Amino acid sequence: MSCEDLLSVDYEVFGRVQGVFFRKYTQAEGKRLGLVGWIRNTEAGTVEGQLQGPSSKVTEMQHWLRTTGSPQSKITNAEFKNEKIITRLDHSTFKVVRS
Repeated sequence: MSCEDLLSVDYEVFGRVQGVFFRKYTQAEGKRLGLVGWIRNTEAGTVEGQLQGPSSKVTEMQHWLRTTGSPQSKITNAEFKNEKIITRLDHSTFKVVRS
């Protein structure tokens, strides 16, 4: 087991991110990186959620959310807040939450 810190961070992604399988791709990428958390659509047309896992993997996922997303998405901005070191994960998987 690595001694890397566990991080938790909330995120919101802006742009054309609804109706383009963004949540499904984000869930798959989060699971690929071994992260847990959730994602959902907002009424404002953005997607939001939370990431938790090893700090290097969270950083990798933040970069993915800023620059990649799903093939049809067009990301204009990604905001991250409430970043903190945690002692244990609050989630057991990475899930898509239906609003």
